[in-house]
Amino acid sequence: MRAVYLHAARRSIVAPRGGALAGLSLHELGAPVVRAVMEDAGIGTADELICANALGAGGNPARLVALAAGLPEQVAGLSIDRQCAGGLDSLLLGQALIASGMAETVIAGGVESYSLRPYRARVQPDGSLVPYDRPPFSPWPGRDPEMDAAAATLAEMQGISRDRQDEWAVISHARALAAREVLTPEIVSIPPVSETHDPFARRLTPKVCARAKVLVGNITAANTAVAADGAAFVVMSARPGPVRMVRAATRGAAPEMPGLAPLAAIRALEVNPDTLTHAEIMEAYAVQAIACVDGAGISPKIVNGRGGALARGHPIGASGAVLAVRLFHDLCRDGGRGLAAIAAAGGIGTAALFQA
Repeated sequence: MRAVYLHAARRSIVAPRGGALAGLSLHELGAPVVRAVMEDAGIGTADELICANALGAGGNPARLVALAAGLPEQVAGLSIDRQCAGGLDSLLLGQALIASGMAETVIAGGVESYSLRPYRARVQPDGSLVPYDRPPFSPWPGRDPEMDAAAATLAEMQGISRDRQDEWAVISHARALAAREVLTPEIVSIPPVSETHDPFARRLTPKVCARAKVLVGNITAANTAVAADGAAFVVMSARPGPVRMVRAATRGAAPEMPGLAPLAAIRALEVNPDTLTHAEIMEAYAVQAIACVDGAGISPKIVNGRGGALARGHPIGASGAVLAVRLFHDLCRDGGRGLAAIAAAGGIGTAALFQA
């Protein structure tokens, strides 16, 4: 099996639902990012473009992105949906295609427009329509909690207090604000949007956190990532490049406890946490990130060093790819070894190890 390298990695800003990117369709979000990574990598085409998307209307968003980006028509485009983990899983599929010799160059990532997600409705036997917000993530209703409730249960099980979650959120925002200039090179400007920084990061304080709306238990609006729009892609190939994708894994776990699922994927990588210099752990909820960091024995000092999803937002299908983009730029700048990990609804976790 051939080694696989990342040659370029870019993303859009991540903007809350209804914000700066709200008027852009999936291909309008994704195509400029794809063009930017192709230019960075010095390529004119690829064997495949893999795109994760969780909330769209179906079809094949990857095909739309590939065509809009100017890729040759023979690049078919492959769309995947593994909910929150999809953006990182697209890299796993790219790695498999290249390592097996089925492809030489792959563009992989994800795109999400939470703002333009379609309304959903089920057709009843009498022909009437019943609206619903999300599909089931487990065949057993008793093991398919809402994500806020699952996070609250995790906090109670692990004894993770609201104060600790709020402190994590405050640090995430502070790091994101401090790193704005550092983050600029990884962000692609998408006309007509003029913003070049993730707009949600703010000067969050414990007092502000104390006033935040309670969602369930000790889960609040301050320690939960906001729904967001965004896109992120990387260029991968067997040619030696600045960052090698060492190992990666996706694992399933208890569907009612998705926040712990990344631990099984991290364990599958057989990585000594003391050898890590960087880690990007998804912050859909502060409690989920804390539980994964604690469970994997990772030093919080190396986690989400430029801020995490609590300070950006959660563009579901793109979030895992955003983690990979963040790691790529930090590893290119600093060297070392980095871990990306993310949880998904239904009890799914994905983790990937990268080496500069």
